[in-house]
Amino acid sequence: MKPSAPFLKLSSLRSRLMLLVALAILPLAVMTVVGGMREREQAVQASEENLRRLTNLAAANEAQSIERARQILVDLSSVPDLLGSTSGCNALLADVLDRNEGYVNFGLIQLNGDVSCSAVPMLHPVNLGDRSHFKRAISERRFIAGDYVFGRVIRRHTINLTYPVIDRAGNVAAVVFAAMDLAGLDTFVNDINLPPGSVLVTADANGTIISRRPDPERWFGSRVPARLREAMQSAGRRALVIQDEDGVERLHTFARVGAPTLTDYTVTIGIPTEIVTAGARRAQLMSLVGLAATTMLALLAAWLAGDVLIVQRVRKLKDTATRIAAGELDARSGIGYEREEIGQLAEALDGMASILQKKEAARGLAERELRAADQRKDEFLAMLAHELRNPLAPISTGAHLLKLLHSDNAQITQTCAIIARQVEHMTGLVDDLLDVSRVTRGLVSLSTQVLDLRKVVDDAAEQIRPLIATRRHTVVLDLPLEAATVKGDHKRLVQVVANLLNNANKYTPEGGRIELRLRQDDGDYVLSVSDDGIGMEPALVARVFDLFSQAERTPDRSQGGLGLGLALAKSLVELHGGSVSADSPGLGKGSSFTVRLPRHTQDLPVSIAQSRGQATAATPLKVLLVDDNLDAAHTLQLFLGAGGHTVEVAYCGADAVDVARVFEPDVCLLDIGLPDFDGNELARRLRRMPQSTGATLIAMTGYGRQQDREAAMAAGFDHYMVKPVNTVELSDRLAEVAAQQHPR
Repeated sequence: MKPSAPFLKLSSLRSRLMLLVALAILPLAVMTVVGGMREREQAVQASEENLRRLTNLAAANEAQSIERARQILVDLSSVPDLLGSTSGCNALLADVLDRNEGYVNFGLIQLNGDVSCSAVPMLHPVNLGDRSHFKRAISERRFIAGDYVFGRVIRRHTINLTYPVIDRAGNVAAVVFAAMDLAGLDTFVNDINLPPGSVLVTADANGTIISRRPDPERWFGSRVPARLREAMQSAGRRALVIQDEDGVERLHTFARVGAPTLTDYTVTIGIPTEIVTAGARRAQLMSLVGLAATTMLALLAAWLAGDVLIVQRVRKLKDTATRIAAGELDARSGIGYEREEIGQLAEALDGMASILQKKEAARGLAERELRAADQRKDEFLAMLAHELRNPLAPISTGAHLLKLLHSDNAQITQTCAIIARQVEHMTGLVDDLLDVSRVTRGLVSLSTQVLDLRKVVDDAAEQIRPLIATRRHTVVLDLPLEAATVKGDHKRLVQVVANLLNNANKYTPEGGRIELRLRQDDGDYVLSVSDDGIGMEPALVARVFDLFSQAERTPDRSQGGLGLGLALAKSLVELHGGSVSADSPGLGKGSSFTVRLPRHTQDLPVSIAQSRGQATAATPLKVLLVDDNLDAAHTLQLFLGAGGHTVEVAYCGADAVDVARVFEPDVCLLDIGLPDFDGNELARRLRRMPQSTGATLIAMTGYGRQQDREAAMAAGFDHYMVKPVNTVELSDRLAEVAAQQHPR
């Protein structure tokens, strides 16, 4: 990663102009921000003083109302009729209630808590002995302003103001009370104009709201928010900015209502901070607008000067570079080669374009030659694979036929099995030859099944036995007695083990020792191949699985190879969910390769090859075989005939059409490469004929590329088999057709 270039390098006029603009504007921007902050603080301070005066006035107004109530109660406590008859007391209190606005009831409470008389008629007896203001008036023998209550008699939001009635002996004889209507407690706010969104709150000692403007009815009896209640308890300190329950941030000041001997109430007025700082924000906004205008003018001046001197010329360079990147290598900047930065850059760019133009011409010629060579290579490989598969087909079919005809001869059966396996292995090599890029990139598809690793080792050892015998090596196979079941592709795992054994064979001197051990390790099977050969240096161990990596060759190990074996083995093992590693003590001390594969707990499937053969033999079909390779056609005809099928053979497409018209086949086995027209065209014609439109069409060809398969399926084939045809798979296909035509 390249280090980042320093910001605004002073190597061009444009960067210097931009730097000067930035330096000129920076102090002004700082002063604007700092000035705005100071103006905001001053606005808050000014609002705080005004708000504190308003709050004190509101508290004094409420204290005056409560003091007036106290005086009324003091006067009542000295009236003799108050302690007289109930009717006289009721009349007295009713008259007092009529003469005083803002009250909803007056009453007398006996020492047991019973309300003995009331200005408002009581529908049932009322006892206020549990009220704290009643208890305090008796115990403290003074005026008490109670907390918020919802009246039991009048059913209104009130505060009860109480005063003890003292008899001539100096004892408390009763308690007179006044219930003040909270709706009229705070009339101060009606006489002033608070900004929109402002609130005035009065709370009792418990933090219960007894007055709130606006919308007082909505808030009576509610609790003050925790932070606001905490601030009220220390009323008189500096103003606080508090976010209220409605989400509005307000500046609050606080004041107590009267002296502590009068009430425990606290008043607060809160004004939205947005209104408090509105003037300061407007002033700061104007300053920022001026700053922005100044900045724009300065940048415009720098831009105009830079555009003429720099930008237009740089744009020409950019356009030229873009055209060169788009392939127009004859593009030139047209800028004079002066002795300054842009002129030098233009000269370098035009020179680069000229050199690239020459190199592109040479590269284009080489690319066309390579493309033509690659196409010839692909055509050669496809034809080579086709020609290799054609002779393999009769060999494979003949081996299966011999095995079928001489199943009682163990030697012939074993020999046929060896031939079939070697043909299958050679067919796999041909498949890899057709798609080398697929193999080297690890894109090999797997045909997985549950299999025994011991059988994989046996097949791999048999595959390279001739090479081992040639070099007179001693091979030791240490395999477990029980089945080592894994889930994988038998052919590919045989290829892995064979590659490891072949690698040990090549790099071990004649008469050496090769050991293969298979053991179980927890949930894996571990297969190791060790030799006492030439060994490896640590550097080679680290890259031994890379493509084309090989140890140094000497005349005594000249078996050839491209260095693909171990790389392919590693890719195949990883496709099976395993891993492979290499180790060597050093040069001359041998090497060891270890493969780990996940253990599979499922039992091995029972072979059904015999049942397949019986099903085929029990349900004969009419088979049309079309192949221009006489040996392949003849051996496959014998094999199918041995299975009980009726077979007609044609060696070209035209003959096949004539035969099908009379034979009416159940199955058509068609080669693709026919002398007159290819098998795809033959398949299309057979599909159009009523005698063969319902037949199962199976392609048998030496071409195995994906595009060949797609073309065949588009032509109407049901199945596609690459030569040499796997006779077991072919028998399965025929058995499926027979089962469909003759269900049990």
